[in-house]
Amino acid sequence: MAGPTAAERGVRQQEPSGPPPVRRLRPPKLRTIIILALALVLLVGGGSWLLYGSSWLRVERVTVSGTRVLTPAQVREAADIPLGTPLVSLDTEAIETRLRGKLPRIDVVDVVRSWPHGIRLKVVERTPVLLMENSGQADGFVEVDDEGVRFATVSQAIKGVPLLKLETSRPGSAGASLRRFGEGRLVREAVRAVAALPAGVARDTRTVKVGSYDAISLELGAGRTVAWGSSERGAAKARALTALMKAAPAARHFDVSVPTAPASSGS
Repeated sequence: MAGPTAAERGVRQQEPSGPPPVRRLRPPKLRTIIILALALVLLVGGGSWLLYGSSWLRVERVTVSGTRVLTPAQVREAADIPLGTPLVSLDTEAIETRLRGKLPRIDVVDVVRSWPHGIRLKVVERTPVLLMENSGQADGFVEVDDEGVRFATVSQAIKGVPLLKLETSRPGSAGASLRRFGEGRLVREAVRAVAALPAGVARDTRTVKVGSYDAISLELGAGRTVAWGSSERGAAKARALTALMKAAPAARHFDVSVPTAPASSGS
């Protein structure tokens, strides 16, 4: 029997006879540790100084965008952001709260750091959908937004914004409705009714009257009126009113308080 060839003997000789040797990592030298620690201290200290101690990242300007009725100067004054304050230390949530508290006309405000030297105040103002007579003054009107929030007083009525009249001082269902729901709820019901109006009717609405929770009515131009009822089923009432006005264009009075049985009268 022939023995192993020279090639086979070479392969066997190259095969390891045991596990590979373990390489041990050398621990870092003390000098290396000290250098790394110093570098970390300098990095943290330098960053802190840059953010808080240097004059590079401090407030130098406050810009305002999105205002319609308010002026940028009014917003900056209410924000009360001291120039020279480090940008990183500003409490943006506190600024937003302060602005909404001092200027109720502001619905949403976003306070943004504009590195390296600016603060931007992005403002969204409330939009009035109804006006109420200001009972606290001889004249003037209170603006009401689409959430029923009464947020500002103006001296003159705003063109295109209907006047809201709460006729809850009358005896009967009006007074009972006021006691049950409260004035704020009745205002919100009027807002809901206005929000559901067809666009053409909304533009022509002059006055919204609330006699009780389920007795909302509209006064339109040219002496036309609409009995809307409650604010419920607004979409169905809008469809019924649109169809009714097309079917009886000369009518003066429309009743969609029960949208499945709308009615019109007068000419």
